[in-house]
Amino acid sequence: MAKAQVTVPLNIPDVKVIKTEYGKDGEIIITIRSTKKGTCCRKCDQWITESKGYDEWISVRHLEVFGRPSYLRYRPRRYYCERCKTSTTQRLEWQEPYSPHTMAYDDHVLVQLVNATIEDVSIKENLSYDKVLGVLERRISTQAEWHRYSALPTLGIDEIAIKKGQSDYVTLVTARLSNQHLAILGVIPTRQKDQVIAFLRSIPMRLLETVNTVCCDMYEGFTEAIKAEVPNANIVVDRFHVARHYRDATDQVRKQELARLKKSLPDEAYRELKGCMWAFRKNPDNLTTQERKVLKRFFSYSSAAKLAYQLREQLTEIFNQQISKSIAKRKLRSWIKRVKKSGLSCFDAFINTLHNWWNEITNYFIDRSNSGFVEGFNNRVKVLKRRCYGLFNIQHIFQRIFLDLEGYRLLAFHPLYMG
Repeated sequence: MAKAQVTVPLNIPDVKVIKTEYGKDGEIIITIRSTKKGTCCRKCDQWITESKGYDEWISVRHLEVFGRPSYLRYRPRRYYCERCKTSTTQRLEWQEPYSPHTMAYDDHVLVQLVNATIEDVSIKENLSYDKVLGVLERRISTQAEWHRYSALPTLGIDEIAIKKGQSDYVTLVTARLSNQHLAILGVIPTRQKDQVIAFLRSIPMRLLETVNTVCCDMYEGFTEAIKAEVPNANIVVDRFHVARHYRDATDQVRKQELARLKKSLPDEAYRELKGCMWAFRKNPDNLTTQERKVLKRFFSYSSAAKLAYQLREQLTEIFNQQISKSIAKRKLRSWIKRVKKSGLSCFDAFINTLHNWWNEITNYFIDRSNSGFVEGFNNRVKVLKRRCYGLFNIQHIFQRIFLDLEGYRLLAFHPLYMG
């Protein structure tokens, strides 16, 4: 009785299967022969077709078949060039030169590496660490490939500490494309102005001319570099950074008032203010009934905290409104007048910051661009660093970020990967 069989397409161009057998460890070994005639001379790049025999037998890892690893075994053809008087080994489209894998298997390894570690993939695929790293280095560029992009409407520039602490920074340059897709453009080894300028100059002019908005924080090294190299773009100081400044100011009032109340109130009355910190910091719309009661009790003891809280929420409401830049400026000036009239000093430093960065902060109201995509992206990079137990090579950082962002989209549906 004949055994049931299935046919699995190899899906590799220009080869003929000679035979299929099992190896000693249960792997599938597929012996093939190239049907492609000729190759490019390694010296003059001319197409040559004069046969010069074969190289030694080689085996390259291919995709699994029914849970078994498979290998393609073949002898590469050699061709002779009359012009250069030299022979050249035939190059095949489905294998990178000197690679121990087919390109389809490389793609498979890269898909496994998305949101994973090299060590994890090494164990899952039964490959050495260096072989997995070799796939990454062969197949993923260490810098942006500009031909992928037709426009870069919104750029984001922000720094992130590459090591624990705040002394060792790299600068991440990202873009939010017209389709809202997020792209990594560069990892700069420092946050110095001259290096940021050098990177911006590396972007092709056809793309720089499409930049409308650049989102960043209040760091002059970034803003000066942008003004020098992308003068027509609107610089937007991220709303997140602005909010952090004025919310920190109100939080200082809360701390001071709670410290005062701890000394002046009876212990039982002060214990009734438990949970005040989180209630004070939360968006009013998200408060629970209990939190509203705690906050009301706190404000009954502290008019200064209540006033600071109200001014904070009034400023947040301005940023929440769909208004023009000119109207926003008018509302912000009115808010500043109310602060000065209140007698509170907690907002003084923030108001100075507001004056110093007036145009960049109010540019937010032009099309409400912000660095939310940058901050969210930075969190992904922090997760990547923790997952990899530290990641300090700048080129590897770019490759891993690019792979995490683009890996599934570019590789998971690759025709060779799908089979």
